[in-house]
Amino acid sequence: MSLRRPKSLKNLIFRHEIAILFLVAVTGLLGGLSAYFWQQNSSESVRINSMFYLTEQIRGELYAQIQEMIRARVLEDERALEAYPEYSRSISERFNELRRRSRSREEDISIQELNLSYREIQGDMNNIFNDPYAANRFARIQILNPTFAQQMVGKFESRYFSFKQILSEQHKKLDETLAMWTRFAPFVIPIPLIIAFIIVFYTRHIMRTEFIKPLAKIVKGAAEISHGKLDYHIEETGVEEVSELANGINIMAKELAESRDAMVENERQAALGSLVPVVAHNIRNPLASIRATAQLLEHTENQEEIRESSHTIMETTDRLGRWVSSLVSYLHPLKPNLRNVDAITLIDAAHGLLNSKIAEKNIKIIKEGWELSQELNVDPDLMEQALYSLLANAVDASPKSGTIKISLIKTNDYIEYRILDSGPGLPFEPTPGKLEPGPSTKKFGTGLGIPIAFKICQKHGWNLNFNVIDGQGTETIVSAPIEK
Repeated sequence: MSLRRPKSLKNLIFRHEIAILFLVAVTGLLGGLSAYFWQQNSSESVRINSMFYLTEQIRGELYAQIQEMIRARVLEDERALEAYPEYSRSISERFNELRRRSRSREEDISIQELNLSYREIQGDMNNIFNDPYAANRFARIQILNPTFAQQMVGKFESRYFSFKQILSEQHKKLDETLAMWTRFAPFVIPIPLIIAFIIVFYTRHIMRTEFIKPLAKIVKGAAEISHGKLDYHIEETGVEEVSELANGINIMAKELAESRDAMVENERQAALGSLVPVVAHNIRNPLASIRATAQLLEHTENQEEIRESSHTIMETTDRLGRWVSSLVSYLHPLKPNLRNVDAITLIDAAHGLLNSKIAEKNIKIIKEGWELSQELNVDPDLMEQALYSLLANAVDASPKSGTIKISLIKTNDYIEYRILDSGPGLPFEPTPGKLEPGPSTKKFGTGLGIPIAFKICQKHGWNLNFNVIDGQGTETIVSAPIEK
């Protein structure tokens, strides 16, 4: 099995399957070999033992046949005369069975020699059995002699023990083989387990290094890219499919970065395009006023007129300075320092800064829902500035002795600040990012209070809307999401 890294996920899975099949095949082969060996060993042991048994039966029946022959000739026993030929038939069948069970030439020759020895003995017995003169007294005494049978079967006994020696040697070899297998079994049996561990660790290592880890890098890289880090580069490793996926995401991130840069540049140009006329308008008009007043000074000798013209120039210059400062504040990027602040605390702080203006115009403040207790995740300094601007607009828009209603309304997902003034209503429709708010009723206004409030709310993920109610005034609605 090759150890080269797979080129594709399909190839990796295929190798894993091949490894499992190889493990099954090795386990099955070892199990089959073990079963085959034990079956063969058991079969051979049974065969040898049966041949031992058959040989012992032949030998025993031979001695019984000799005894029957002696009884038949000496005692003239009729039953012995009938039993004698049965022994010959039984012994012949057992020799046939021995030949069938034989599995080697050596066994065949030994069985054949043993059978020939029996045939020689059988011939001698037949001669005695059929000799009518063997019944004389001397012959009977000779037959009854114990050494007679031994002399008759001496050659048979010699070949009998030779055959038993052959069987004993085979049995000994079988025992030695069994002992060898038993001795090596503790080393052979763990082989499938060792192979299984090797295959599992190898495939697991390849899976981790070529698929799981590269895929985890892709997931991490995709998360980084989704958070705006379009310059993040995912390492292109692993099998082909994973590597191609990483490459595709890298290409996509690069194209997104290029598109983002182009979009940012286009937005910057568009913003500058919309900002330049506003800046030009808000600077050109005060400068024109200053220039006209300065020209009047050239032809004025009255000290009072000179003082009034000087005051107008300084006031116009201060207004221009305030507008530039507000514009810089609007254009400066915001970085909110978020923390949990109670919703009432925010509106109270903004309201407190306007107490003197409210008292000066004798405006009545109506508060509703101020008993609510809800923390908001917010930069309190920035949001107080936005709420202050919106409340200040309401105070400036309301007539003397008018009313301003400040309400806090809680829904499932939002806290709403509602500021309803009693003024004539906005003469324009404020929208986010618009630096041309229209005419202002404030003597020293810059016109950037609402755009700055829009920017602060957007940075916090809040919503700012205006609703002009006929006959009542303008309602400002600030919607703050409740963090759960």
